[in-house]
Amino acid sequence: MKKLLIVEDEKIIRQGIKAIVMRSSVPIEEVILCKNGEEAYDIIKNDKIDVMITDIRMPKKDGITLVREIQSLPNVPKVIVISGYDDFSYAVELLRYGAKEYILKPIERDKINRILEKLELEIKAENEQQNEIVQIGCQQFKYMLLNSSIADSEVTAIENKFKDYFLHGEYVVCCTNYKTDEEMDMRTVIYLDDINGQSVFIVKSENKEELLSNLLKDHFVGVSRNHKTLKELREAYGEALYARKNAFATGNFITEYSKPKGKKETISDEMIDQFVQMVGTDKLDEANKFLIRILYKTKQELIEPDHFMWTMNTIVEKISINYKNLLDLEEINQHNLANVYEYDNAKTYYEAISKWIEFINKKLINEFDDYKNKQKIQKAIGYIQSNYSKDLNMAVVSNYISMNYSLFSYVFKQYTGMNFVYYLKTIRINEAKKLLEETDKKIIEISNLVGYENEKHFMKIFKTVCGVSPSEFRKNAQVGKRSLLP
Repeated sequence: MKKLLIVEDEKIIRQGIKAIVMRSSVPIEEVILCKNGEEAYDIIKNDKIDVMITDIRMPKKDGITLVREIQSLPNVPKVIVISGYDDFSYAVELLRYGAKEYILKPIERDKINRILEKLELEIKAENEQQNEIVQIGCQQFKYMLLNSSIADSEVTAIENKFKDYFLHGEYVVCCTNYKTDEEMDMRTVIYLDDINGQSVFIVKSENKEELLSNLLKDHFVGVSRNHKTLKELREAYGEALYARKNAFATGNFITEYSKPKGKKETISDEMIDQFVQMVGTDKLDEANKFLIRILYKTKQELIEPDHFMWTMNTIVEKISINYKNLLDLEEINQHNLANVYEYDNAKTYYEAISKWIEFINKKLINEFDDYKNKQKIQKAIGYIQSNYSKDLNMAVVSNYISMNYSLFSYVFKQYTGMNFVYYLKTIRINEAKKLLEETDKKIIEISNLVGYENEKHFMKIFKTVCGVSPSEFRKNAQVGKRSLLP
């Protein structure tokens, strides 16, 4: 139980009742005391009271009048009447007006405890039922806002079913990208989350400033004009969403709805194509200036927010298509750039997309450098295969393809899977084996033909690689050939 109100003109009795209820088995968050019916009526009118314990005989406004008058208020508490024997007939009248229980003086601790336990169970059951209805109502309100083709008859049906759970009196709709888990007082604010990526707050007009200056004070919010009925909710949401988009564009925290002004500038497909072509080149600064110009014109309201969104979505889409073989899905969807209005404002979106483009630009340049390096290594391999018989080393080959010596060593191994010395040795030994098998040339001649001027050095390397000397290799090859003869 959240709030219990004690209405009793005698201070000692008020304090005594408070002591009893505070010691009861029912947890109560707040006990409020007042001395007459007038004070009690004002409290109930402005606050949600769960249970009221009231005396009958009081100055200014007695218990009977109080219970009768509060029946017209939006939130009527459960009433416990305190009476003496002389007031029993009045107590019966109060029960007819809606009082739940009456207690005869002197007040018994156990009896008041039993009544509070009973009322607590009723309140819990009613709250659960109320929450279910409110949740269903909120889903219906979301359905109204998300379906542009909803029929008038459907709107009327929703209004008839849930009008008692909708705000009474004038209201406004506030639209923002800010999401909250904070519990709302459904009497003053209805919170609908994730309406096209935005949060919607439907708030009583008199509570608008409180919401904007507290919960939403640091967020970019669009606010509708005042509206009255549930039927106007779609219109109010449209105004709030339009205002939210203008808050996004201009960077103003609170933007009240105003009608669109004049024709705005547009960005052509050709301009976007030119921008996309700059990505992956040394023209990134020029590309960034293009984005800054769009941001500036959007903030100055020269470009519509929706056109800003279209432009950015088109840029992301074209970059993603152009470089889909280079980028994986996670990199394409980085920062969720397609959902423009989920960002606070155009500036924060610009920061995100420019960072993404910078990342892609760097990756493209690195990939291009890798491609150029691969081309150079292929050229180096061709040179090695044509000149392995000469005095060849890594310095000669790296100079030939104009690549830094250390970089060549690293890239060559990355490309071939082996270091330069091993690769050259493999080519030379394979060519030597071929000459030993197919010719009668002397070992010293073959040594020179495959690039080894020192015959002994050649023979040592050959045996290390093949496990036998060149002469033994030739002998084994010749024996193998003879075994194949008929």
